[in-house]
Amino acid sequence: MFKPLKKLILLILRYYEHNERWGDGNGYAHVRAAMIGPSLHVPVIEAKMGLGTWQQIVLIDFDNRPRERRILVQISGG
Repeated sequence: MFKPLKKLILLILRYYEHNERWGDGNGYAHVRAAMIGPSLHVPVIEAKMGLGTWQQIVLIDFDNRPRERRILVQISGG
């Protein structure tokens, strides 16, 4: 399954104009971030995050250079 996905990403990057327009070489980072998505919703059950045994929250930065980032955590009650 990974090989077809990799081919699709390479095809998208071939025609993705970000690298040509901005020249910063991180167009692939935008494509990867779009595929994964920018947000996550986790239920809170009895004051604990409702994650499964093998689940965890990770932050992935695909950019090709270090930058300062801000992370927003929003808690809403229901």
